[in-house]
Amino acid sequence: MVKRHRGRNIALIIAALVILGVVLWRWHPWGSPGGAASAGDASGARAGRAGRGAAMGNMPQPVRVAAATQGEMPVVLTALGTVTPLANVTVLPQLSGVLQDVYFKEGQMVRKGDVLAQIDPRPYQISLDNAQGTLARDEALLQTARLDLKRYQTLLSQDSIASQQVDTQASLVRQYEGTVKSDKANIDTYKLDLVYARITAPVSGRVGLRQVDPGNYVTPSLTNGIVVITQLQPISVIFTTSEDNLQQIIQQTQSGAKLSVTAYDRSNTTSLEGGMLETLDNQIDTTTGTVKLRAIFQNSKNLLFPNQFVNARLLVDTIKDAVIVPTPAVLNGSMGPFVYVVKADNTVTVRPVKLGPVDGERTSIKSGLAVGERVVIDGSDRLKEGAKITIPADKPRGASGASGATGASGARGAAAASGASGAHAHHGKHAAQASQ
Repeated sequence: MVKRHRGRNIALIIAALVILGVVLWRWHPWGSPGGAASAGDASGARAGRAGRGAAMGNMPQPVRVAAATQGEMPVVLTALGTVTPLANVTVLPQLSGVLQDVYFKEGQMVRKGDVLAQIDPRPYQISLDNAQGTLARDEALLQTARLDLKRYQTLLSQDSIASQQVDTQASLVRQYEGTVKSDKANIDTYKLDLVYARITAPVSGRVGLRQVDPGNYVTPSLTNGIVVITQLQPISVIFTTSEDNLQQIIQQTQSGAKLSVTAYDRSNTTSLEGGMLETLDNQIDTTTGTVKLRAIFQNSKNLLFPNQFVNARLLVDTIKDAVIVPTPAVLNGSMGPFVYVVKADNTVTVRPVKLGPVDGERTSIKSGLAVGERVVIDGSDRLKEGAKITIPADKPRGASGASGATGASGARGAAAASGASGAHAHHGKHAAQASQ
């Protein structure tokens, strides 16, 4: 009896579990017919996202373009140079004495012959006076000796004196003549000393800082001199170029052409002065493979300063009818320099090119590109062969509206597809309920 009750209880428990499972299965979302519709909606959403991703992948890339033009391209050599004065003179005293006065101001522009300083002239004036007195005495002795010689010659003609006495007197006259010449030379020397006592500028230029103050005793062996004068107008720039450019420069100079040189500041952005190539050095530096060149500048505004570092641009030649594109259009890859050429269907193609001279923002193309062809100058980092592009400047006004309409139409299509899928699922749900 107990066993029969236990078996009946087990059967009731199993029946309750079966009924509970059926109820849960009917009311759970994955068990209902509506679950199929939800799965269909999710599948439609995933399909819509994939379609939008593919559409975005095929969207044209906005770029900026420019047409290749034809014009003149200068062949310019750029090198770092140093401003070098044509004359840099240390003013030294040419005699010894006390420096009385200094007539220049530090940094002043002076001309050749201007008085810079004065050495005490009194000792040299005294020497000059003494020499002039000696000259006067010796000239008097010479005059007396000449008169005596004239008398002796008269007496000799009368056989009144011996000829030896006449010869002796003639020798004395020549002696006094030599003494007078020596006295005159001494006078010239002391006059020159007086000139040297007035120190003048040997060249035109700018004076530097004063090295000796008035009151000091100066000598010709003064180490730093009195002042240094640097010629600024004209002034030169010495720069170097590779020996590979030497033949081209020599051909131009030997034909009589004057090559222009422009000096730019250290940042290579501001033009300071324009000048002409003056000469080349007579040998190549074997350690660097370069040769020195000197250019002359008038420096009328004193923008070039001695020992200043500048960028020298030497115009060697000018290429006529060159194909020119903006420098940003030229890219470099494993195959060398290339450009993206815009085709008629608004796609781009990779075009290898051979480059010519470059002048800042302009680059000349030797081969690979024709005049009038359009090239991409901005936005090329997102491009590849055959990529579609759009040019904002050439975009019609209705383009954005059309794009919006297309987007709306796509959205409506996706919604319609999703709605159809949902309707089909809903219809299936009703059919299942009807069958039940």
